[in-house]
Amino acid sequence: MKSNVFEQLGFSPEEAAAIKMKSELHSQIIKAIKQRGYTQADLQKRLDESQPRVSDLVTGKIAKFSLETFISYAEALGLHPQILVAAR
Repeated sequence: MKSNVFEQLGFSPEEAAAIKMKSELHSQIIKAIKQRGYTQADLQKRLDESQPRVSDLVTGKIAKFSLETFISYAEALGLHPQILVAAR
């Protein structure tokens, strides 16, 4: 059985791994935003992004963002993402 839900949805193992990383990082970004009580206006300043882009972030439209962008946002919010490489 495939261990990554995105593989189960038909994505290749490589695509599934990238989507899973983006999803997990987005979840941590949203968690930090909620814990700190940031408004979309706060995020526009902290992330140096437009209001529509911030709206896409907080409404979960992760397909509109690259993994690199999420890493940049996480760093701007004081998070320090790391990639763990493990053999299967």
